[in-house]
Amino acid sequence: MPQDNDDTDRPEYPFGATTPQEAQVAQILRAYGQYVEPGPERWQEEGIQFFMRRDCLLIQDEHADRVRAALGADFLPGPDEEDRYRRDPDYPPDGTVSYGIQWVWLRSGIGVYNALRKIAGTRELRNLPEDAVAPEYVVYTTGTVGKCPADEPSPVLTDTPLDPLVSCDPRAGAGVRVVVLDTGLDPAATTLPWMRGVQGDPDPGIDAGQQILQPYAGHGTFIAGIIRCVAPAAEVIVRAAFPPLQTEYAQTPLALTFEGQLVTSLEQALFVDNADVISLSAGTYVMPGQRLSLIHRFYQRKLSRYKGVVIVAAAGNDRLREHFYPAAERWAVSAGALSANLRDRAYFTNHGGWVDAYAPGENLVNAFPSGSLTYLEPPRKGNKGVFAGLARWSGTSFATPVVAGLIAARMSRTGEGGEDAARAVIEQARRSALPGVGAIALPEDAHGEGCHCPRPAAGNHHHHPHPRAEH
Repeated sequence: MPQDNDDTDRPEYPFGATTPQEAQVAQILRAYGQYVEPGPERWQEEGIQFFMRRDCLLIQDEHADRVRAALGADFLPGPDEEDRYRRDPDYPPDGTVSYGIQWVWLRSGIGVYNALRKIAGTRELRNLPEDAVAPEYVVYTTGTVGKCPADEPSPVLTDTPLDPLVSCDPRAGAGVRVVVLDTGLDPAATTLPWMRGVQGDPDPGIDAGQQILQPYAGHGTFIAGIIRCVAPAAEVIVRAAFPPLQTEYAQTPLALTFEGQLVTSLEQALFVDNADVISLSAGTYVMPGQRLSLIHRFYQRKLSRYKGVVIVAAAGNDRLREHFYPAAERWAVSAGALSANLRDRAYFTNHGGWVDAYAPGENLVNAFPSGSLTYLEPPRKGNKGVFAGLARWSGTSFATPVVAGLIAARMSRTGEGGEDAARAVIEQARRSALPGVGAIALPEDAHGEGCHCPRPAAGNHHHHPHPRAEH
C-alpha cells in the first residue's frame, strides 16, 4: 500500500520567502496547495521547479485500461471517494478524454510520484511508450519555475517615452490577427493612442472601482501594447486564459492554469478568434524526457492542420539552459530576452540552442492599468506602487510580443502565412546574431528593407523620442 501524502504535509512547504522566486512559490502554495503537487520528487533538496495537478495522471487513451488495471484499488478511488475532488470546480471528471489523452484520478493523497513508480515497476507495462503517462502540469504566466515576468512592474511618469518605439509604418500588421493568451485586458487602456481597437476579455485582477490591482494584473495589457508598438495596425485580441479558482481557498488570480484549461484557450484562439499569431507568455519545466503531452497532442491533431498559424512562446526567466515548454517544442517560436543595451542577453533569460531569437525584454515601458499595487516579492514586499496608465517591466514575457509583432508586421508586408513569416523573422535574426548571445530580433526589423525611419542605436535603447501616453 503506498503512503498517502495528505494535507497534513502542507506545513512543510516553503511559505517563507527571502527572494522573488520563493515569494512566487509561496503565493502559489497558499492559494493552490490543495490542488497541486510540487516537482521534482526531491523538491525539498533541489527546489521546486514545477507544479502538477494533485493526484492526477494524463494517460494516452489506448493504454489507459492497462495502466488502470496495474494501479488497482490501492491507487484508484472507489465510488465513495469521488466527491472528495468536487472541491475543485475546474477538475475534469475521471475518464475524460481530450485529443486521445485520458484523465485518470488517483486516490486522495496517493501522489503522482507514487503512481509513476508503481507504473515503472510493473512488468506488464514495461513496453509502454515513454510519453504514454504524464502528470497534468501547471502552466505559469508567473511563478518560480520559469517565472515570467522577471520582476514586478514599476510605475513611471505619464510622459515617459514608450519602449519599444511605435513603428514608423502605421500599416504594419494590417490584416493580421494576433491573439494574446494571458490575464486579459484593461478596457481603460484602449483609450491610449497605440491601443485603440484592441479587444479582449476584462482582466479579473483589475478592480477599477477601488483602483486596486491584484498581483499580475495588467500583464496581458502590457503585452498587447508591445504588439501594437511593433505592428500598429494588427488586430489584437487579449483573452483571460488564467482565471482564478473561485473557491474559499483561492480568490486571487495568480496567472497560472492547468494544461487542460490552456488547451481550451488555444481552441478558442484557433476556432473562434481565428488567430494568425498566438502570443503565449507562459510555460513550465517538466520531468526529464517529458513534454506537455496534452498541448503537444493538440498541436498534432488540430493546430498542425491549420495552415499559416504560429505560436510564439516565452523562454522563461531562470537563467537556465533547461528546456521550458511549450517554447522548447519544434513547432513553437521561442523568445528569449535581450538586455536594455541590446548587446547582451538579459541577466534573467533562459538560453540555449532551443531559443529561436532574443528580443528586447528588459525595462520596457508600455500600457498598464491605473491603480495601486501592493508588492509581494522582496525587496519591495509590502510597499505600494501607484500607477497612472504606464509601467516599466522586464521578462521574456515581453520579448515574446516583440517577436509576435515582428511576425505580424512581416505577414502584412509580404503576404506570407504565419509559419513562413516566422521562419523569415528567425532567419533575419540569425543574420543579426551576436557572438555569445544568439539570434537578435529588434522591433525596427518590422520596418522592412528600404525604410528610412530613424532607428534606435544599440546601447541607447531608452533615449529616443516616443509618442507620449495621453491620459
